[in-house]
Amino acid sequence: QVQLVESGGGLVQPGGSLRLSCAASGSIFRINGMGWSRQAPGKQRELVASINSGNITNYADSVKGRFTISRDTAQVTVYLQMNSLKPEDTAVYYCNAGAWSRGSYYPGYWGQGTQVTVSP
Repeated sequence: QVQLVESGGGLVQPGGSLRLSCAASGSIFRINGMGWSRQAPGKQRELVASINSGNITNYADSVKGRFTISRDTAQVTVYLQMNSLKPEDTAVYYCNAGAWSRGSYYPGYWGQGTQVTVSP
């Protein structure tokens, strides 16, 4: 099993920034990709960013140019730097980990989530 623990959510004004962190532990040899998804009230969960062990990244169109995903050299912590935040970015953000294969990412492990609220 892989355990994921998120931190860094909170309340921020529109145009502000937040940085989310996620620490992985356990059987991390099982994973070669990590990512962040979000779910707003009444909406489906959306994968917003992912990164593989070679630091190749993918982003949802809704966050391109504003969010940046990265991971530490030990590849046990993944970060999501969120800039120019908008009210529509308000959601619970979930860290995930899984398999990256042929350009696609398949999350299989999930954190408990951290709330991000963008409001004046």
